[in-house]
Amino acid sequence: MPPNTTESATTTPIAEAIKSKRPLAEHDKWLETCDLKGFKEEIDALGKDLAAGQGEADLQHLRKILMWNRSLQLIGLATLGLFPNPLTVMCLSLATFSRWTMIGHHVCHGGYDKVDESGRFHRFRFAVGSFYRRLVDWLDWMLPEAWNIEHNKFHHYHLNEAADPDLVEENLIELRQKTWPVAVKYAVVGFFMMTWKWFYYAPNTFSQMQLDEAQRRGEEFPIKEGERPYITIMSIAYPPKWLSTSALFLRALIPYFLWQFVITPLPLLFIFGQQQYMYGIVNLILAELLTNVHGFLAVVTNHAGEDLYRFDTKCQARGEQFYLRQVIGSVNFRTGSDVNDFMHGFLNYQIEHHLWPALSMLSYQRAQPRVKAICKKYGVPYVQENVFIRLKKTVDIMVGNANMRRFPIEYDSVAPDNNDSNDE
Repeated sequence: MPPNTTESATTTPIAEAIKSKRPLAEHDKWLETCDLKGFKEEIDALGKDLAAGQGEADLQHLRKILMWNRSLQLIGLATLGLFPNPLTVMCLSLATFSRWTMIGHHVCHGGYDKVDESGRFHRFRFAVGSFYRRLVDWLDWMLPEAWNIEHNKFHHYHLNEAADPDLVEENLIELRQKTWPVAVKYAVVGFFMMTWKWFYYAPNTFSQMQLDEAQRRGEEFPIKEGERPYITIMSIAYPPKWLSTSALFLRALIPYFLWQFVITPLPLLFIFGQQQYMYGIVNLILAELLTNVHGFLAVVTNHAGEDLYRFDTKCQARGEQFYLRQVIGSVNFRTGSDVNDFMHGFLNYQIEHHLWPALSMLSYQRAQPRVKAICKKYGVPYVQENVFIRLKKTVDIMVGNANMRRFPIEYDSVAPDNNDSNDE
């Protein structure tokens, strides 16, 4: 009797795995009854509803966050010449943190493209094209154009895959394998926390941008199977062939360093003298260390932990597996109010953000309880936990005390590469 071709054409990888009765680990049992098609349909419908509901309220919410950001910046600068103190350091730190995680992040994803008629907060204009735009919109260690490639393109569309440049478990593989005393490993992590934006993120995003540009020009660079072409500032001693270290310094690192640590405190020297000038520099350095730690706490922790999944195959953008991966590869923190969410950089809605990267911050507040309810309905694990608990779980991954969950390969589907995917 010939096989039922109609049935075989519509059979999903998960259904096939269930038929073959492959054993699953206890924490993977939910896959046996998960209706991925129904899950995707409800997530798709919710995403369209949220996008259609965006408007002036979302833009006003962004302006409120921007006002908070500017207020913190002004307080920090107004008190810059005082003896190093918590008020100045915290305000400057929060100003830098919020300019990146809330304003730069969500605008560069296109979260306000369709609601801002002025184009002021359009992803193709915001912070790109000139140093002036970068200075006015979002000046940080990372070059915005490089961030847009590394984060928006590679991280979001290869979440927790080998091609994800932010996969903590792989980025820290050497530290994980060291036989050093645990205290030494923790000290290394502490160093990373205080320096990671310039030590890792700025050079790595710039490297990803230059590699992407070279490949688009048709240049080929042999990368061995399993090799990850990601770098730190230490890589400038032996840079990969596609990376121009002079461009890294001239375009990304030096402009921020000069503006933040040379030009910003300089008026104190001329107006008040050398002592206030030195106080200003110390306040700026302390704020830099604090904003790095704060950023690490809010950013690095939301895709790492022994209760989150990593994946061994590629995934088609916005397919059933894509939506599933964004949930089970991400974690939310406490959610609910603008003050709480501001302190988390609105990255406490990481699950919702990964489902729909090109939505506004306010949309994620609206979406969160509805996404959580959909996940509960379909039995999809939805991890939401205190950020400091997540920090402990992330550090455990970094030092090798724990491992990420591996998504069962037989329940997965292999799809074409999606390196050209963009936010919608």
